[in-house]
Amino acid sequence: MVLMVIVFLLLLFWENETTEDITLTSIEHLHVDYPQNSALLRYCNYMILQRVIREPDHACKKLHVFIHERPQKINSVCTSSKQMTCPNYSDSSCFQSETRFRMTVCQLIDGTRYPACRYQIAPIEGFILVTCDDLGPVNFQGYIE
Repeated sequence: MVLMVIVFLLLLFWENETTEDITLTSIEHLHVDYPQNSALLRYCNYMILQRVIREPDHACKKLHVFIHERPQKINSVCTSSKQMTCPNYSDSSCFQSETRFRMTVCQLIDGTRYPACRYQIAPIEGFILVTCDDLGPVNFQGYIE
């Protein structure tokens, strides 16, 4: 019985250790905040730390956007008739939302290395641009005010 408990604890710690450094990169994890978090004063700083949002080399992201709409509404953008070439000069197709979405733009104002990043908050409304696959939105490509 004691041996079973020890094996269980070892497996539990081993499992947590192997998944610790996995970074979630889904559009929902990186960009969706619905309902909007109530930490309004330091919203950007809090959310970027909470979700570990940074560049691959651990530099601070210069700009990051959080979308405050239901994931189902964001998924529906992939069926939009407003399809275009993505603005990042790729040959991917982007889909533009047909309605305006509530968003928060976080602009870097201080710091260069994560987690020592400070952001300015700017609430906006605009159309979102996403790339899609058969399952729905894959990447947030930007917004149009």
